[in-house]
Amino acid sequence: MTSDDDDAAAPAPGWVPDVLGPGYEQRTLPLPADDAGPAVATLVRRLPVAEDPDLGLDVLYVHGWSDYFFQTELADFWGSQGARFFALDLRRYGRSLRPGQIPGFVTDLTTYDADVAAARAAMAEDVPPDRPRRLVLMGHSTGGLTLSLWAARHPGEATALVLNSPWLELQTREVGRAVLEPMVQADARLNPAHRLPVVDRGFYTRVVSDAYGGEWHYDLTWRPEHGFRVTSGWLAAVLTGQARLARGLDVRVPALVLLSTRSALLPRWDPSMSRADVALDVEGVARRAADVGRHVTIVRIEDALHDVVLSPAPVRRTAYEAMAQWLAGTVTLGHAAVATARAPHPHGSAPARPRLPDVPERHGRR
Repeated sequence: MTSDDDDAAAPAPGWVPDVLGPGYEQRTLPLPADDAGPAVATLVRRLPVAEDPDLGLDVLYVHGWSDYFFQTELADFWGSQGARFFALDLRRYGRSLRPGQIPGFVTDLTTYDADVAAARAAMAEDVPPDRPRRLVLMGHSTGGLTLSLWAARHPGEATALVLNSPWLELQTREVGRAVLEPMVQADARLNPAHRLPVVDRGFYTRVVSDAYGGEWHYDLTWRPEHGFRVTSGWLAAVLTGQARLARGLDVRVPALVLLSTRSALLPRWDPSMSRADVALDVEGVARRAADVGRHVTIVRIEDALHDVVLSPAPVRRTAYEAMAQWLAGTVTLGHAAVATARAPHPHGSAPARPRLPDVPERHGRR
């Protein structure tokens, strides 16, 4: 026999407590099998859901390569904006990785359409059918590329894109892509599961993980020190996606791109890596970002890391302020406040200050 309090605290059907602890639940999403066999995705949600019903805003976050969702402060930020927050561990990543599977292995980024569709179906279950919802897609690194391509293939489905250091261009830019792609594609056709040599020297883990002096605590099984080994099939899929983007996607919803002001793509450790993107060529990405769509805002943040919201506290505070201001001036203004925008107050009242979560100087969930 359970009390009313126990019933209120119990997860809804299909949802179970998440590894992040109180305030988070996860749900396993069965998926159709792909070329690599059976797979599932995992949807994580932040609780309690304290949304602004006038906004009707849902955020779906997708991680990058060798990654999974653990950025609880990011979820708190979106909660402070009145949004419902969900994060998706894609097939063969993080919570979705099963024994015997090759981590992250797919041969086409469109495969993730099924993951996103399953997530959106689960997100919609608790919403009355007469209540409209607006979707903000947020992707980091490869997740940013994946969601940009998804938005282009599904016009009208998303309200906005937020891209956190998206991998929109190869580190060697167009010339390197032109040289590398034919070789990778040939290898992928012969043996898509071929694992390529490790190129991650662990510098990014060194600046982020609290196991190596960084600030953030996460599972090194799901996000290993040197990353998972890349397969030729997966790399071919990324190169195909980048080539498609280079021809122009024409995404017609507002997009915000957050990037560091500099890269540190060095063969040996250097202290400058703790204040730069050690994974991407941010100049190349910034130039390519304009090809995402018609309404792209690029914000370059001094001393930001590859995952901007894992940067030191003063840096990520700047990032959250930029996100809140952009949200207020595009997504929120374009919907809930449109009447106010069309009929300004006669005395020129200033808009409300964007809401922001507290950003501690040190942060991590153990």
